[in-house]
Amino acid sequence: MVISDAEKRIPVVEMLKSGKATGSISTNMANGESLITKSCPGNDVIRSGSLRGQGWKYGSGFVDGIFPVLSPVAHQILNFVRKEVDPNNVWAALDTLPVTHETWDDLINVAVQLRLNKQWDPIALICQWILYKSSFQTDVMCYNLLIDAYGQKSLYKKAEETYVDLLQARCIPTEDTYALLIKAYCACGLLEKAEAAFVDMRKYGLPPSAIVYNAYIDGLMKAGNPQRAIEIFQRMKNDGCQPSTDTYTLLINLHGKASQSYMALKLFNEMRSKKCRPDICTYTALVNAFAREGLCEKAEEIFEQMQEDKLEPDVYTYNALMEAYSRAGFAYGAAEIFSLMRHMGCEPDRASYNIMVDAYGRAGLHEDAQAVFNEMKRLGITPTMKSHMLLLCAYSRARNVDKCEEIVNQMSESGLEPDTFVLNSMMHLYGRLGQFEKMEEVLTAMEKGPYGADISTYNILINIYGRAGFFEKMEGIFQSLPTKNLKPDVVTWTSRLGAYSRKKLYARCLEIFEEMIDAGCHPDGGTAKVLLSACSSEDQIEQVTTVIRTMHKGMEVALPA
Repeated sequence: MVISDAEKRIPVVEMLKSGKATGSISTNMANGESLITKSCPGNDVIRSGSLRGQGWKYGSGFVDGIFPVLSPVAHQILNFVRKEVDPNNVWAALDTLPVTHETWDDLINVAVQLRLNKQWDPIALICQWILYKSSFQTDVMCYNLLIDAYGQKSLYKKAEETYVDLLQARCIPTEDTYALLIKAYCACGLLEKAEAAFVDMRKYGLPPSAIVYNAYIDGLMKAGNPQRAIEIFQRMKNDGCQPSTDTYTLLINLHGKASQSYMALKLFNEMRSKKCRPDICTYTALVNAFAREGLCEKAEEIFEQMQEDKLEPDVYTYNALMEAYSRAGFAYGAAEIFSLMRHMGCEPDRASYNIMVDAYGRAGLHEDAQAVFNEMKRLGITPTMKSHMLLLCAYSRARNVDKCEEIVNQMSESGLEPDTFVLNSMMHLYGRLGQFEKMEEVLTAMEKGPYGADISTYNILINIYGRAGFFEKMEGIFQSLPTKNLKPDVVTWTSRLGAYSRKKLYARCLEIFEEMIDAGCHPDGGTAKVLLSACSSEDQIEQVTTVIRTMHKGMEVALPA
């Protein structure tokens, strides 16, 4: 398709309506490739676009990470579908496009560009038109893009229908098809359907590959089911499917988020023993795992190992290392990494500045935290809700109520309405300082306002009133939780226990502990410490120790006689 300079300048709708060429589709039965016959002098036969049935790959844009280069026409199509929300208008405009391989490539390039920007609705419109309304031959790549778009929006039924349409059109599903379908099911918590997709794969002679297992593991992690993700990883190895770099990176991330850096390191060592080369994402995940536990020396060791492997750290890796020093309480160590990052030509992002605000705040250096916050604004980086929250926490640690109230007002002026987390923080600050009237005013505002109180809100109240010895108020709040459709969690029960534990009311603590078990709430290490602190004799310590040992074994907890 040749486009003149004049055509490149006209608005997209006019360009689409020009309809300069027409075409029909034939199929090369010998090799299964689609061919497009373009109506032009000599009736030459032109192969379909270079991106038909290949090129696009689940999770990475194009093969080898090559991203689409848009032609002038593709740019016009892209701008049009981003602005036009009426499906009929989009399809009417696309109907006027000539059926050529250039058009095909333009449409697929536009769809992939939209995918990179997570714009799922226009992707769906383009793919629906190609598959159900155009004269282009159906292609597995379009089905995959459409399944992906539906899955990202948690429209699993539409993703499922698209998969059925793919089969009815006699297209052969690829491993990407199943990876995307499984991820869509996981996003909606439909694990049985995800399992069924594995069975379907084998029907078509496709044993689940690393790509499919990775999609399943990733989907389970995002759906908040890490234990099932670990089980699928074990099944993958048992089935003889070699985990890839992405697989190990996912599992290292999983254990890192669970504060299990020792397991993350074990997987990293297993990976290297299997000759599976870690990439920068793997190293960053491992640095993050140590960072969450404040193990800055181990984090730096992995950082150096990454450089020895000739991998250049990026902003995410530097941020992870800064986080390690921040969590360990070494604010100036984090500042050194921040300076090193800039010296190495790696530009800090918003997250970098947020980490530094947090680092100084944790160390009690609220003036330095404020200076970083101001520098961020000076550079034109707009502070987010998290940025304000971190600064608020810095001043809250310093018990500076006036400054905290000023920050909350600044948030409102910036168009950032304080959410439940911010209001909980203010309520906690007032409570710690004994300003109960202000604390209760915040609670009243939360119960009436758009950001409702959650279980954390009432946990704060139970803890504050319990510490102050206001048992009646504490019990009143606890008893009111069912009327608010809230279920006490382990923090609620432990805070309530703590109030009586501080008074050495051992018998009352045992009563509450029994209630906790009967309510199906599993005690944690904090609960055990509170119970121990309630003891005032060797016999009581022995009784509680028996309970703790039983808890540690993961068995049903029984109260001592």
